[in-house]
Amino acid sequence: MVVEANLELRTQVLRAVREFVQRDVLPIADRYDNDDIFPHELVVTMKEMGLFGCIVPEEHGGLGLDFTTYAMIIEEICKGWMSVSGILNSHLIMAYTVAMTGTEEQKRHWLPLMASGEKRGGLCLTEPNAGSDVQAIEMTAVREGEEYVINGTKMFVSNGEHGNTFLLLAKTDRDARPPYKGISAFIAEKGPGLEVSRHLDKLGYRGLDTSELVFQDFRVPAENLVGGEEGQGFYAVMSALELGRINVAARSVGVATAAFEAAVKYAQQRKTFGKPIAQHQAIQIMLADMATKVAAARLLTYDAAAKKDRGERCDLEAGMAKLYASEICQQVAMDAMRIHGGYGYIKEFPLERYYRDAPLMIIGEGTNEIQKLVIARNLLKRYAI
Repeated sequence: MVVEANLELRTQVLRAVREFVQRDVLPIADRYDNDDIFPHELVVTMKEMGLFGCIVPEEHGGLGLDFTTYAMIIEEICKGWMSVSGILNSHLIMAYTVAMTGTEEQKRHWLPLMASGEKRGGLCLTEPNAGSDVQAIEMTAVREGEEYVINGTKMFVSNGEHGNTFLLLAKTDRDARPPYKGISAFIAEKGPGLEVSRHLDKLGYRGLDTSELVFQDFRVPAENLVGGEEGQGFYAVMSALELGRINVAARSVGVATAAFEAAVKYAQQRKTFGKPIAQHQAIQIMLADMATKVAAARLLTYDAAAKKDRGERCDLEAGMAKLYASEICQQVAMDAMRIHGGYGYIKEFPLERYYRDAPLMIIGEGTNEIQKLVIARNLLKRYAI
């Protein structure tokens, strides 16, 4: 799908992203997060920068960047405000799925629209009674002539309110055994029969619209069946979720880096007992552990991205990266708050935002308990005797 970016292009893109974060993201992050305001103005700028098409092939209007560069982009954004990365991630999972499994006609029509951000949205996968167990989804899609009629509810949909197009998973065969063979994927545009029923008020990850969507006799053209074949939705999304786990790992590295950098700076400014607290061994040990954890998480993330760049399955590596990076993100955010003392607990400093954002990465794109099972399953295959 993508080729490895040359270093010059990567450098240019990352420089532009850093400038975007410093100029546009950081000045509004705390206020928008606190008041749960969606950053429409940032979406406009990201469209102009081409970020909605960063991994879409150039022949379809995208930047055609490799996954390693994409992970670096997400890391840089999350150093500023993690919620902004969510505007991109679910959208790019949708675009990636179409690029990898869509028909040629679907690619020609939809990918340029997604790359420009004209069609922007995310993934309708999780349901009230189906999360990590994807094959337990209850949403149905019944064909009537040249349309499918869809009924059911989706939960935790990123971009659910402000997006306009979604990758939707539904069962076209409720009797299929095993159940995942009856799951199909559709490109669904907002229209009659789709209701945004709830805006979900979250602990962290605020400013990004996360919603419950209800579909009641919602009609999708048969030509929007991804790949043109029923029963392929589960396979398509499982491959795309590798990208999602790389994204979550990169987010974790970004948030953890921001927390560490805030802590190491504060430790050199704050004085106790006549000297900066950075000169106390207890603080030095904490900083050393934090920096080592962040560096290890970054390497795991880039390793998974590099394997995906080579066109190889990376569910093991992506699972490891997501598991480790998300866990250390929570730890580093907590340690940074401890170094800040009472100031880390108040909204005047961004530490409390990092700490509230961190748990999402432990839960999102498959809980870490599920990641451990995925990792173990792959290890047993690799070392089978």
